Amino acid sequence: MAGGPEFAIVAGLSGAGRSTAANALEDLGWFVIDNLPPHLIGDVADMVASPRARLRRVALVAGTREYREDLVTAIEQLRELNAAVRVVYLDAPTEVLVRRYDDTRRRHPLHTGDLPALAEAGADAAASPNAEPVADSVIDAIELERELLADVRDMADVVIDTGDLNVHELRDRVHDEFGATGDELGMRTAVMSFGYKHGVPREADLVFDCRFLPNPHWVPELRPYTGLHPGVRDWVLGQGVTAAFLEHLMPMLESLLPSYRSEGKSYLTIALGCTGGRHRSVAIAEQVTRLLVERGHDLHCRHRDIAR
Repeated sequence: MAGGPEFAIVAGLSGAGRSTAANALEDLGWFVIDNLPPHLIGDVADMVASPRARLRRVALVAGTREYREDLVTAIEQLRELNAAVRVVYLDAPTEVLVRRYDDTRRRHPLHTGDLPALAEAGADAAASPNAEPVADSVIDAIELERELLADVRDMADVVIDTGDLNVHELRDRVHDEFGATGDELGMRTAVMSFGYKHGVPREADLVFDCRFLPNPHWVPELRPYTGLHPGVRDWVLGQGVTAAFLEHLMPMLESLLPSYRSEGKSYLTIALGCTGGRHRSVAIAEQVTRLLVERGHDLHCRHRDIAR
């Protein structure tokens, strides 16, 4: 199937934004099939491969109930056919997912809320290999689903943590990742800033701690601004220790990016963190992005915690 259609497999935790991602792909012109049982993915791939199908970009949103072997096998089969396939996995912290279910008043697909009734059905029924997994609380259901999907997450080309993203930001992330076509496809590199007090980004591949740099937060006239402000930027970049840090960091990144690309990595996230994610990490992330772009690398920059 080399040179044939492109496939995107959208998987991940219930409530983490699969529907939003599917809508974003549809906006980009992908043909989206939602809640597709994994055992039918191969049949869809065969139909799409037909010249009469005239479909170039097909997104398959994996259904909630079908996990583990079926989905893993379907992805492996697509890749064995040399199909252009990327797997995006949507994740989010458990507490965020619980809040989303509380807000929407929807039931998690693995939450029965009625385990006594299951017990009445008999131990043999519960132990049946065809029995669907169940949990008696939302938290248990989320953790059960996380466990069931662990192998799929490990296979993903792109992992997006939606815990801090609203629907518009998730749409933008999907557009960044899947908007390219044809020759534009390849390793997508992102540089991001973050605040350690808000947690290390789960999607980060490379993490660099900028908390050793002098902090403009303690400069009264700079404190109200962010690292995007010229005054903050020039102050951070003007520190001798900053210059030394970048002198070591940039050659390392320039040597790593081609190696990741040659290994077939689809998406690379370089994360730079400071305490709050508003000053030092923002200025450094912007500078790293500018220097890499000047050296011919195609990447974009975003700031996770700048508005906190």
